[in-house]
Amino acid sequence: MGTRKIGPVLATFVVANNMIGSGFFLLPASLAASGAITVFSWIGGTLLALVLGGAFARLARDYPDLSSADDYVRPSLGRDASFLASTLYWVSSWIGNNAIAVAAFGYLVTLLPLDGGDPHVQVAGQVVLIWLMFAINLLGPRPVARFQSLCVVFGLAPVALVLLFGWGSFDRGVYDAAWNVSGQSDAAVVFGSLAPVFWAFVGLETGAMIAGLVRDPDRDIPRATFGGVLIAGIVYIVSSVLVMGIVPAAELEASSAPFALVAAEIFGPWAAIAIAAAAALKATGTLGGWMLVTGETGARAAQHGYLPAIFGRLNSRGAAAWGLLIVASAMSLIAVFTLAPQVSEQFGVIISIVVNLVVLAYAAAGLSLVVGTPERRPTTRDRLLGIGALVACTLLFASSSAQMMLGAAGMVLLAWILYRIFGPRR
Repeated sequence: MGTRKIGPVLATFVVANNMIGSGFFLLPASLAASGAITVFSWIGGTLLALVLGGAFARLARDYPDLSSADDYVRPSLGRDASFLASTLYWVSSWIGNNAIAVAAFGYLVTLLPLDGGDPHVQVAGQVVLIWLMFAINLLGPRPVARFQSLCVVFGLAPVALVLLFGWGSFDRGVYDAAWNVSGQSDAAVVFGSLAPVFWAFVGLETGAMIAGLVRDPDRDIPRATFGGVLIAGIVYIVSSVLVMGIVPAAELEASSAPFALVAAEIFGPWAAIAIAAAAALKATGTLGGWMLVTGETGARAAQHGYLPAIFGRLNSRGAAAWGLLIVASAMSLIAVFTLAPQVSEQFGVIISIVVNLVVLAYAAAGLSLVVGTPERRPTTRDRLLGIGALVACTLLFASSSAQMMLGAAGMVLLAWILYRIFGPRR
């Protein structure tokens, strides 16, 4: 069995790949409304992700069979806290799938004879993608994994060419003109952009979630987590500087396919088509993979009594068919409710909701390290890692708008009340 397990290098790239997705392809458009100064937000987001990654790596040592938030939250904080952490993570994952659908169709529409500037066309395309990935997920986990692997290989290669050869087209004047176009102070822009950029690091916890597949988890999970976050952070920082110095901020903000614009400036119009196809393929594969994760986490939550039993029902191919049907329907409604004139605006609203929810779930990991259990007394190092994670979560939560914070708090309160009324008595 040992020969089938993966080493630190492959585990590192698994973590990095789970983060490099729709944020990489569409955040340049969302952040263009603020300006190139958001490079400091990327640096700050990378540091916060490293702190949170350290907390999850430590939890993976204590819980080597870790597969959900319930595994580490319930022993330390009890069933109510575990319910909130598990369901918040689950809700954030399927709401986040909408952001991936926004990015995927934003690039795909540039290849089709459709009016990409029409918000209704965008929403219709997103809903079609959602149901297409739902259909693929009904075939079971193996076809989804194969489809995602294909999308990764063919989706990222052309984008790597842009990052390698784009510097010849970098214009310092364009970059300086885009430095801060928000009308706010530099500090306000950098702090206020922390939550949006952190969307790109959601998935940092997957290193801990695959601990059972790694040969030496005590040694390799911290390496994979830190290495994966650093790779993703460097890619994000480099790409954010590059795109802001090639295409003016106003054009980036209005685009549904910012990397395609950049490729056209570097290599010519033909490259925009290649990059758009690659980005659409990669984001579509990511959407299929995260829908699989949503179905699996929903099924586990149902098995633990945190969701209705229908979410735990599997079809003959091992897919959580009924749960995915409900999720796909809810995602379609969110696509309609978040309709906005620009793709970047719709994307920004969705990722703000997701980051607030997932940060609250991450906070439970930090608090679990601080509190410990009777069997696992926290060491000084555990407490420091836990406190660091809680501070990181506080900063990310505080960087969101008051409206988003109140919405997240209201959702938590509503979920807890419903659980106390209808949840199992055990």
